[in-house]
Amino acid sequence: MDASLQDIRALARDRFGFAELRPGQEEAIQAVLDGRDTLAVLPTGSGKSAIYQLPALLVDGPTVVVSPLIALQRDQVENLVGVTGQGSAASANSSIRASARRSALEGVQTGDVEFLFLAPEQLRKDDVIEALQAARPSLFVVDEAHCISGWGHDFRPDYLLLEAVIESLGRPRVLALTATAAPPVRAEIVQRLGMRDPAVVVRGFDRPNIHLSVQTFLAERDKREAMIKACATSPGPGIVYAATRRGAEELARELGAAGLRAACYHAGLTARERTAVHERFVGDELDVIVATTAFGMGIDKPNVRYVFHHDISESIDAYYQEIGRAGRDGEPAQAVLFFRTEDLGLRRFFTGGGELGLDQLLGVAVTVARQDQPVEPAELAQATGLSHSRVTSAVTRLEQAGALEVLPGGEVQATGQVHPVDAAERAARDEESHSRIEGSRVEMIRSYTETRACRREYLLNYFGEQVGGTCGNCDNCQRSGAELTAEADFAVPFAADTRVVHRSWGPGLLVRADGDTITVLFDEVGYKTLSLRLLLDENLLEAAPR
Repeated sequence: MDASLQDIRALARDRFGFAELRPGQEEAIQAVLDGRDTLAVLPTGSGKSAIYQLPALLVDGPTVVVSPLIALQRDQVENLVGVTGQGSAASANSSIRASARRSALEGVQTGDVEFLFLAPEQLRKDDVIEALQAARPSLFVVDEAHCISGWGHDFRPDYLLLEAVIESLGRPRVLALTATAAPPVRAEIVQRLGMRDPAVVVRGFDRPNIHLSVQTFLAERDKREAMIKACATSPGPGIVYAATRRGAEELARELGAAGLRAACYHAGLTARERTAVHERFVGDELDVIVATTAFGMGIDKPNVRYVFHHDISESIDAYYQEIGRAGRDGEPAQAVLFFRTEDLGLRRFFTGGGELGLDQLLGVAVTVARQDQPVEPAELAQATGLSHSRVTSAVTRLEQAGALEVLPGGEVQATGQVHPVDAAERAARDEESHSRIEGSRVEMIRSYTETRACRREYLLNYFGEQVGGTCGNCDNCQRSGAELTAEADFAVPFAADTRVVHRSWGPGLLVRADGDTITVLFDEVGYKTLSLRLLLDENLLEAAPR
């Protein structure tokens, strides 16, 4: 169906009550209506749901929405029922009764259910796949699409099923949504979902109401005391991020001793305990919540006034998503990183501990190749002695090498196209490259703490939004200005977001220029911040051939 921007705006206004669509929404919606696979990268709170809700009502055929968050599914169903009518939206996940799940699957086949929400693990079930095949969805939505990327802590193995499922459904148009996706993550999402010539929309990452700053310390005790004082004197409520469960618990106790209503949140708590803490925080019964990265995805509390990091995040991607939970009501908020150089060591330790070796990859490849039928991941784990997560990582690498394929039900089988030894060697090289790139992302966090230029510009450049000048709402821009001006006028012969080639490190993408330095994301070695003067004097870098 052809729909003009006027049709889209009218539907948004009349059915959903939107006065206007936000930056990026219209472009992504139009791409979906044009029949294109689409990856929309917009910050948390920017209305990503509208990007599938509006086209779904303009295109024949049901919409399948895959989301890892059952609580968020529940909220979306309630909102859509209120807009589109009772029964128009339903979920089929482990939290609902078997009869309600069957009813939802039947409804999507008969056309009564327009929006079906699924957790990714549901796509391992034959009855779910059969119902979707009969329903022939017109739009397949992958929410929190960065969960398919092996780059971060939000990686979900069940997301690796999605490409096979999409193919089994006759390839409906695919819409991937995420709030955090630097260039390599975007590329991985496109690849793993099998997206074809996708429209990639990256917009609206600027959150000008959030004041950005870094406070640097020599002693751990001084850092902790400063952070506790900041929590006690800043308008709340707020979120504090810590790297470990133990650290979160200790900080919560110290904040409580300082007179704040504080609680910790981490994956070591029971589901009931996490739910209770979450509900107290959302209900304004807590002044501050101290959390590991287990807390946050799907949280939509508008009045968070600050996000403080007692420990650095694993990457700029994670950091920006975490600070984006502040000030969603548009009112002033602050994001402060309390930093010691020694903090980098812990992040490097976390980053470097999970690399798969050649023997482990070869063991998985040979085990699958010897089977006469597809193998369940649990069987692979038992046969190889690897954990479920490491089996998943090995299968992912070997699938990229062409030796294995993941079936819609999650089973793994050999392709017979690549010898297990060759595949394992290639996968090991890919694993080494991935590890180097992961380590480079920690260095980007270090660079953020050290930059004397505008911090907002630094973050936006990382996500592909090229901006210049000063923001006036970060600690660097609020300095005297002399230092900022002194490093800003070195001529850069390459445009941002262009491909370049280094004599030693090969091809890469120019991410940002900062005075007389540039940052390049190299395909094989990750992020490097380099002296532009040296590069030009020694003729080390040139534009990539078109």
